[in-house]
Amino acid sequence: MNNKLSDKLKTLPRSPGVYFHKSASGEIIYVGKAAVLKNRVRQYFQSNQNMDIKTRSLVAEIADTDWVEVESEIDALFLESEMVKRYMPRYNVLLRDDRSQSFVRIDMKSEWPTVSFTRNPLDDGAEYFGPFYNGYALKKALHYLRRVFPYFIREPKNSDSKLEQQIGLEPRRLDGSAIYKTNLKKLISYIKGNRKAIAKEIEAAMKDAAARHDFEQAMRLRNQLGYLKELQRRVMFGDKEFLDISKDNALRQLADLLKLKNLPRRLEAYDVSHTSGKNVVSSMVVFTNGVSDRAEYRKFKVSETNDDYDNLRQTIARRTSVKNLQQWGTPDLMIIDGGKGQLEAVVSVLENSSVKIPVVSIAKRDDTVIVHNEKSNVDTARLVDLLKQESDVYVKRDGDFFEVNLHPKQFKSSGHSKNIRGAGAVSLYSDLTHLLQRIRDESHRFAISYHTSLGRKSLTKSSLEDIPSIGAVSRRKLLKQFGSLKKIKAASVEDLAIVVGEARAKEIVKWSASIG
Repeated sequence: MNNKLSDKLKTLPRSPGVYFHKSASGEIIYVGKAAVLKNRVRQYFQSNQNMDIKTRSLVAEIADTDWVEVESEIDALFLESEMVKRYMPRYNVLLRDDRSQSFVRIDMKSEWPTVSFTRNPLDDGAEYFGPFYNGYALKKALHYLRRVFPYFIREPKNSDSKLEQQIGLEPRRLDGSAIYKTNLKKLISYIKGNRKAIAKEIEAAMKDAAARHDFEQAMRLRNQLGYLKELQRRVMFGDKEFLDISKDNALRQLADLLKLKNLPRRLEAYDVSHTSGKNVVSSMVVFTNGVSDRAEYRKFKVSETNDDYDNLRQTIARRTSVKNLQQWGTPDLMIIDGGKGQLEAVVSVLENSSVKIPVVSIAKRDDTVIVHNEKSNVDTARLVDLLKQESDVYVKRDGDFFEVNLHPKQFKSSGHSKNIRGAGAVSLYSDLTHLLQRIRDESHRFAISYHTSLGRKSLTKSSLEDIPSIGAVSRRKLLKQFGSLKKIKAASVEDLAIVVGEARAKEIVKWSASIG
């Protein structure tokens, strides 16, 4: 350990956080989380007698360490997973396996929503929070939160035992679904980091109930408030709102490269997906403070044409409508998955927008950032400077466009899905490169997910159209209730009759038997 690092480690705080071990070249080689940064990080540099070979190799390569403080262990859990996905550090080999990811799933559209865990988020209308790489810590946190915000882990039935309700883990069904959903919204808000506002809201409601002499409700709220405060002594819970983005090097690099007035807090990325002009969709993913913000993701169904440029124009026109700007806010930067043609299509729409939104695109082949000299709504002074000097950033001027390769010394082996992460060389804008790749990959994944979902629904819908006497309204009801063609075919007459009536239910069962 060098003297500079030794002095730096003396300033480690006792708060939770995420730490970044770096090599001599500045490459991030390991990302980890800690309940107490001071204790966890210093452990690496104590006796290595009990370390495995991988850890010894890591420690031998550490030349510098940085960290970001957060409010809680669960915040560190979330931030660690996001940073691992962004940088793909060489020593985080165990975290590269997507099977280790866990998400929290809440199906708010159901009458009695359930809270569960999954490794594979689906485009099924439910809300997903994650990914988290430490499933044990995640489940432990939600276990404690269940005492504060009681929830169902499976769809309730009248025959169920009332034990979990009696011990405060499940809501009282007699209070109604609406009250339960209101409570779940508090849980979601808490997951997003709004615990102070939630605590104040519960305290105000408790005082109001006491003033109305509703002492039973006041007692329930008092207990809820007590459980809420207890969390900080158990698994403290936080979120990205506490992240100091001035410490995020990628965001600072982005602001520097494009001469943005402020650090970009809200980044939006767009991609289009279709199969020969069928089931055409576009995605909008959002990164808040450099971290994916799944609750803000949006998807658009656009016209059935094999024209990506027009599809992007439709998407951006809808995104920048007065209504959506008011509801979703204004992005600090738009990132388009594509080249000059896609960027030109978008700027043609933004020229008529009521706000000036900075926009760039990322060309697939070499992850090249494309900037329009006049219409990207950014100051290109930094790009002009890079044109005039020799550096490890390659900038080319092509008519109205700047083509910026942030990693000319790094290479990738093949197409769209393969990135240059972990290639070895570190350039001036390596951190920014990883962030942009992470955002681009996520927009592509989300678009593909929605497109695939529509394809499945369209196939199911066409099969249901073969059933006699089943119209469009009945098909929608069936799909909403059962979710898939397979489950509809497996349903009993009694279950089907609840949705479409006994006569149609018998027709469906008869049809199912006829097709095997």
